[in-house]
Amino acid sequence: MIKEIKEQRIQVMKQMPSLFFGFFLYAIGILSSLYADLGMSPWGVFHMGVANLTPFTLGQITQLVGVVILCVAYAMGEVPGIGSIFNMIFIGLFIDLIDASGIFFTPELLIGRIIMLSVGIVASGWASYFYLRVHFGAGPRDGLMEGLVKKLQKPVWLIRGVMECTVVIIGYFLGGPLGIGTIITALTIGFSVEFAFKVGKYNPKEIKHINCFQMFGILTGKKLLKQTNH
Repeated sequence: MIKEIKEQRIQVMKQMPSLFFGFFLYAIGILSSLYADLGMSPWGVFHMGVANLTPFTLGQITQLVGVVILCVAYAMGEVPGIGSIFNMIFIGLFIDLIDASGIFFTPELLIGRIIMLSVGIVASGWASYFYLRVHFGAGPRDGLMEGLVKKLQKPVWLIRGVMECTVVIIGYFLGGPLGIGTIITALTIGFSVEFAFKVGKYNPKEIKHINCFQMFGILTGKKLLKQTNH
């Protein structure tokens, strides 16, 4: 029994690099979108809008909004995984650390800004693959979407569309960076994620994410890790 518990803990630890690399790529994608100065994603517009009116950094706002969303999603019956919680914490942390390094800047030429926006979209697509493939829980915003879908009994496209439109409108009125890049991102991010999934041979329909309670059972030997992969 002790040997099985150790093996399961090792399996969990082996997947952590992929999880955190995904978070790192997300931070790269968000900052690329920001410094391209063509308009951020809907959630990026909202986060920057809130950041403009508070003493908090973009990374800190990302974390705070994540906390609120996780709580709302949990109230709807969506139990987060450790990946959901780490997503909330470390993407914001990586954003601030990378931004503080000063390696990002806005290109003077339009073509340079378009390339930077494209890099952000591609990075975000691969970020989704690397952090979701370990099935330790989706991010707070995806959890909220799933909770609303179940609660309201409405299709995913409608719930996701209303969420994106709501946050981008609020973000715009708060002074967030809305622009042509926002539209480009909204229209292409799905294809970027799908491409990464296909190349990485990841099918989200075949994966059931492990929530925090299940993970506790796995780490304490009360639940076998292989049982959660179906």
